Amino acid sequence: MSTNPDISGKKLVIACGGTGGHLFPGIAVAEAWREAGGEVLLLISEKQIDALATEGFGHLRFEKMPSIAMPKVYSPKMIGFVSGFFKALGKCRKLFKSFGADAVLGMGGFTSAPPLAAGKMMKLPTFVHEANAIPGRANLLNAKFSEAALVGFEICAERFRGRRTAVVGTPIRPAFRKPPTKEEAREFFGLTGDRKTVMIMGGSQGAVRINELVAKSLPNLIEAGIQVIHITGPHDYDKMKDVFMANRQAGTVVDFLSEVHYAYAASDLAICRAGASSATELAYYGLPAIMIPYPYAADDHQTANAEIFSKPGAAELWVQGELNEATFTKDLIALANDEKRLDEMAKKMKSLAIPDASEQICDVICNSLIFIR
Repeated sequence: MSTNPDISGKKLVIACGGTGGHLFPGIAVAEAWREAGGEVLLLISEKQIDALATEGFGHLRFEKMPSIAMPKVYSPKMIGFVSGFFKALGKCRKLFKSFGADAVLGMGGFTSAPPLAAGKMMKLPTFVHEANAIPGRANLLNAKFSEAALVGFEICAERFRGRRTAVVGTPIRPAFRKPPTKEEAREFFGLTGDRKTVMIMGGSQGAVRINELVAKSLPNLIEAGIQVIHITGPHDYDKMKDVFMANRQAGTVVDFLSEVHYAYAASDLAICRAGASSATELAYYGLPAIMIPYPYAADDHQTANAEIFSKPGAAELWVQGELNEATFTKDLIALANDEKRLDEMAKKMKSLAIPDASEQICDVICNSLIFIR
């Protein structure tokens, strides 16, 4: 901890379910809180991705909460949303009392709303973390239940008008802080050590369009001496596995990879969406990237995220609607073989990292426990 506050025995609830972008940073904060002597309870959703992502964290306590998504105001589904919200609110209050919670942190999304509301009703210090450049309507709602909005990017702070904010970055999982060597990482995947390596991922759920483009480009990538680590997401895995079987020199393919830091360390270049959590991890590893923002993200926030990295030259921003098989393959091969450009991008990417985000978040919460309570 940078300010070394005493939190021995203090109990923090972290609501972080629903997506890897919420869950992994929440786990990172939990680890930092425990390391400082506190206790943690993590609230996750009932989604499969949460079950996969929490494997290997048996030392942490997880409780499942129903996933709730807010429909449009005049939608008939609003009745179900309100009913689910109040059921979750009651469950949270009982859980917080039995746990003896001292503070509540929501990592984003509507799954965080009932825990934050319950914390507010119980007069606990409450905080919301927003990793993206543009906050979604869920976190704008969550901010109403929070003492402060903790943001990953400075540009985001202005969106929380009238609210206390702190720019803290987005937490990196503890296992990621000690990168394996490139040789160790490539051996982990059974890859050839001297070939250019490109990591491809579409977020924890995968990205159908990126997977399609990669499938078409594999023969050309092999011919260009490029190997890939492809994290497909669960939906397209079987199909992409068949494609890789037909192109055996292409590299390796997996549906989900909890040890994604090995992929970062093994690679010379990444192709990815522009989720804030993934972008933050790329910055920590100084890995140049081609960011292809998800075009249907709320408020086009992934494009705003990507611009934070593309404008200083740490990444290239490719618009999905402008891509086709020929341009994707040609431009990818050109960039992967441009050593000077990759080196410049790597340095600029590294300069954007905030490596102690978990500790900064803990500090803000700890200091609030001292002065609020």
